[in-house]
Amino acid sequence: MKADIREIEPAVYSVILDGKSFLARVIPSADSYLVEVDGQQFVQEISDPRDATRRGTASATAGRQNLTASMPGKVVRVLVMEGQAVEAGQGLIVVEAMKMQNELKAAKPGRVAKIHVKDGATVEAGEALLIIE
Repeated sequence: MKADIREIEPAVYSVILDGKSFLARVIPSADSYLVEVDGQQFVQEISDPRDATRRGTASATAGRQNLTASMPGKVVRVLVMEGQAVEAGQGLIVVEAMKMQNELKAAKPGRVAKIHVKDGATVEAGEALLIIE
């Protein structure tokens, strides 16, 4: 999937993907972006796992981490294996969405319990990618 993306006015983008034209509006907030495309809304959260680790919050150290796709895209590469120990901030999966590659990272240390996708897989927003326990 290769897209041609051009900003046509501040925070408004023209996207041509597979011969189809889309208009995308990007609305920033303190910790996320709301992206509107053809009446659908996608939230792209912005987080730095180092911040959670420094604060020592329970969310960074307790419980299971279910990593999900924040928007439709393609899995470029799975960087870990099931059973592998991971550290907070370690890269887990690289997903390409809207012509950008995003490395999704572990928010906490743990062990990869289950990987739901493979290299080259197409994913939808909210789809489970992997679980860390």
